Amino acid sequence: MPGLMKTNIKSLPFLHRGKVRDIYAVGDDKMLVVQTDRLSAFDVIMEDPIPGKGRILTAMSNFWFKKFGKLMPNHMTDIDPESLVAPEEREQVRGRAIVVRKFKPLPIEAIVRGYIIGTGWKDYQKTGAVCGIKLPEGLKEAQKLPEVIFTPSTKAAVGEHDQNISFEKMKEIVGADVAEKVRDLAVTLYKEAAGFAATKGILIADTKFEFGIDENRNVYLIDEILTPDSSRFWPAASYEVGISPPSFDKQYVRDWLETQPWDKKAPAPRLPEEVARKTTEKYNEALRLLTA
Repeated sequence: MPGLMKTNIKSLPFLHRGKVRDIYAVGDDKMLVVQTDRLSAFDVIMEDPIPGKGRILTAMSNFWFKKFGKLMPNHMTDIDPESLVAPEEREQVRGRAIVVRKFKPLPIEAIVRGYIIGTGWKDYQKTGAVCGIKLPEGLKEAQKLPEVIFTPSTKAAVGEHDQNISFEKMKEIVGADVAEKVRDLAVTLYKEAAGFAATKGILIADTKFEFGIDENRNVYLIDEILTPDSSRFWPAASYEVGISPPSFDKQYVRDWLETQPWDKKAPAPRLPEEVARKTTEKYNEALRLLTA
């Protein structure tokens, strides 16, 4: 299947290859971040690409960063990625890369939930709570929560699994001042984005953000935001309480993987071409609805 699984840029120093992004140095204070077509599910990188995914995610993140640029500071710059690489390398970055300011990433993921689904639903069924936050009895799968909740997790290395943590533990890891800023910013951004998406026929069930800090411990939004890789997007028209709704995100791949005899450790099952193609279609539809 066509798709960019790995970049090979020689004109900039290579820094890091993550689950989805390849990162290169631009001087000492900036980075070139390239969104490949790799897909991670259950914290395992699939061996097959989702064609066009990197360009879709880049377009969607750029849309949100621009829309909420005045709401909170972020890492974006206006530098054209193609201006930084050799002519023969431009196709690797075209439409799928951004140039960002370099901040120290926080070792946590800021997860905000507006509906109970996924690991939150499993946690609630066992304990009546999500990440230690007690919830009302009798909630059903995919039900809207009475209040938006903030449930941070550790940020695992490639091949390892993120671990949900309490807000108190987060404060121990990053400091109370930064933890409180991140929580407040993440919840505010989720509420703003969910309200906007609802006008476009999309429910944002949950999402995760990443933040970084500068030398003065100022907090900045980094990485990607509000994409099908980092969020659950549900079509409002087919939303129904009590079932896991159809979605515009990688839940389609997760659902297929759940039917396979797999222990959720690498290597993952090979994706059928139809599964990859339909995932691309779902990502594209989310982009079209949100940015039209």
